[in-house]
Amino acid sequence: MLKGREIEPIALKTPYQKWAEAQGVPIIRDFYIEDLRTVSLQPWEWRGGNGAIINLIGTGDINEAYLSEIPPGATLKPLRMMYEETIFVVEGNGSTSIWNDEHKKVTFEWGPGAIFAPPLNTWRQHFNASGTKPARLLAVTSAPPVMSMFRDLNFIFNNYYTFNDRFDAEAESFSGAGVAYERRGRRVWDTNVVSDVRKLELFSSKKRGAGGSNIQIELGENAMAVHISEFPVGTYKKAHRHGPGAHVVIIGGEGYSLMWPEGEEPKRFDWHDGTIIVPPERWFHQHFNTGAKPARYLAIRAGGSKFGRPWGKDTNMSQEKSLKEGGDQIEYEDEDPKIRQMFEEALKKSGAKSGMDAVIAKEKAKAEAAE
Repeated sequence: MLKGREIEPIALKTPYQKWAEAQGVPIIRDFYIEDLRTVSLQPWEWRGGNGAIINLIGTGDINEAYLSEIPPGATLKPLRMMYEETIFVVEGNGSTSIWNDEHKKVTFEWGPGAIFAPPLNTWRQHFNASGTKPARLLAVTSAPPVMSMFRDLNFIFNNYYTFNDRFDAEAESFSGAGVAYERRGRRVWDTNVVSDVRKLELFSSKKRGAGGSNIQIELGENAMAVHISEFPVGTYKKAHRHGPGAHVVIIGGEGYSLMWPEGEEPKRFDWHDGTIIVPPERWFHQHFNTGAKPARYLAIRAGGSKFGRPWGKDTNMSQEKSLKEGGDQIEYEDEDPKIRQMFEEALKKSGAKSGMDAVIAKEKAKAEAAE
């Protein structure tokens, strides 16, 4: 307590909430957004373009997101901040410059499906390469806990400290080159930028069922990370739960997700390419492919394979362990029969063929062979 200062009541709003409300742009609070491409945006003076802040219910103040749109032929303002950003290109073509030293900028181009992460507290500026179409970017950030920790916007936005171990001012650093390795049975790609997450090669992953594939992505030496998952036509993934803040962006296919807190009925959310959904903390959630092609999504979250979750409990291991064994995953044989019934009815409406009998039979045979 500062000498001579009166004790103030606990604030009803966090520093982040106060900052967000002062931006003068829409703030979206819901379970999901059906299409990021159609969200209404308003002029955002701080960024120099149009935007909206996304505070979906499942973020739990662990992170947040925003949309920014660059008008045709325009440029957003150069900014730096003491929190992390992971940026996904929803639509449009353009380029981004990143620097600590004004004379040593690294500039790279991007298009729809690109994802990248400016290293912490580097300057970044985004440019629209088209003179006729806007470019729309989605960013997931760690702003809420950082603003609550420091409570000083000048420190966060006007801090000239340079993290030399996070940024290499060489052209190759944002060329898309990277390092591949394996951790916890999954392939990891450590890089600064991926040119198109819809085309990135994935690798077989049996941890969530449905014959799916996966890749983990570490970006910009940041603690925020990304993974991409894909699963076949006529299948669905096992229900699981974890901490807050996993922003799931659908980048291919059609289907729906179920989300529910333990002991309650599931809520259904239909999705397609462009949908974003954030499961609330410790809510079970499950993804279903009812379309005519494999369903693919990317999840942007706090904590990955390289750097653990910087706050809260890291549930990466428990969410892959069966609920009956003390974990957070519901195996197919333990799920409510209504889950499968709902899926089969959805497939009839879409005309897709179920592949779940084969998926479950394969798992059963593997389990029997291991006994």
